[in-house]
Amino acid sequence: MKPWVLRGVLAVVLGVALGAVISLAPTVLAERRVAPQPLPWEDARLLAEVIERVKIEYVDRVDDHELIEAAIRGMIADLDPHSAFLDPAEYRDVRINTTGKYSGVGVEIGVADGRIVVIAPMDGSPAARAGVLAGDVIVSIDGTPVDGSDLDDAVHRMRGIAGSRVELGLERAGLEQPLWLTVRRSQVELQSVRAELLAGGEAYLRISHFTDTTPRDLKLALADLERQAGRALPGLVMDLRNNPGGVLEAAVAVADEFLDRGLIVAAEGRTAEARFRLMATPGDRLAGAPLTLLVNGGSASAAEIVAGALKDHGRAVLVGERTFGKGSVQTIMPLSDGRAIKLTTSRYYTPAGLSIQSAGIQPHERVAAGATPGEDAQLTAALAVLKAAHRPSPGANVASIRQSER
Repeated sequence: MKPWVLRGVLAVVLGVALGAVISLAPTVLAERRVAPQPLPWEDARLLAEVIERVKIEYVDRVDDHELIEAAIRGMIADLDPHSAFLDPAEYRDVRINTTGKYSGVGVEIGVADGRIVVIAPMDGSPAARAGVLAGDVIVSIDGTPVDGSDLDDAVHRMRGIAGSRVELGLERAGLEQPLWLTVRRSQVELQSVRAELLAGGEAYLRISHFTDTTPRDLKLALADLERQAGRALPGLVMDLRNNPGGVLEAAVAVADEFLDRGLIVAAEGRTAEARFRLMATPGDRLAGAPLTLLVNGGSASAAEIVAGALKDHGRAVLVGERTFGKGSVQTIMPLSDGRAIKLTTSRYYTPAGLSIQSAGIQPHERVAAGATPGEDAQLTAALAVLKAAHRPSPGANVASIRQSER
């Protein structure tokens, strides 16, 4: 097991909102105290004038608190697509998805054909114990119908105080009538890593998003795969498709598992805390065995850090489609009364010195997603590459970067 130390680096967040799973964008919390700088007098007066006009003349009465909060939200959102003002509920969601723990029923859900569908109940979760199955359609929560277009609402309604009960109305294939299950909420740990030995004996591991627990879960999953195989793994397919990102440190730790040395990611920003270079520590968990990495347009942010590091160092063959292209770092800054701002503080660069902002990362083997139900053309291609034991050459700029690190 490798030691993992990050020195002098603010905890930062990399991620975009998850669309097809239970959580929102994962994040790490960083508290930064900043000395306030006074606004220019003319700008402060303009802001006061606008607020006063809205208060007096807007067609509906506007609460002062709501008006100020809306002004702040708009100011932050106008900076870039990834900065945001977080109210207390949004901030709690961020904290939940940083730690990977929350109180609820423990199901991974998504939207399919305008309905909320259970992707899978988490192992040992209250939902699994109550009998919820993959493929169940959630039609009501506590007797209130579910809006199939509002995934976040369903997530929030199933969360609650540990020990409290929630009734789920489910439609299940083969049953003519809805099924009603009462589930007692409890503490649940989000699962970001899943692994299995495929029918052909190949090792497959999927990371759905990056939380604080992902590095630990990765180690456990790899050890379990080795126990099932009865030997050291001869190779691995790691699936980062539709992984929207998450905790920076978790992504760096995952990349570090498969690298012996060298730069994993560098970041540049205006403050000292926003500028850093994170390095790999000795030891490759697979001891150089072939590694293929599945990526697509939903692979973003922290997932792109892993993909960029493994590609630039020639450690993995990337298969699939160009990644999303989010090359910025967001820091969560707590405010008063349980609120916070998520602010872009850095731009990051792969070991080859490349920014992937808007450009993404191109795979070695470009394979479109298959249109045939039940078939995974990209996984099939990744397995073929793995069996060929092909390993690419490092990126062109990595040699000079390594030289500069000495």
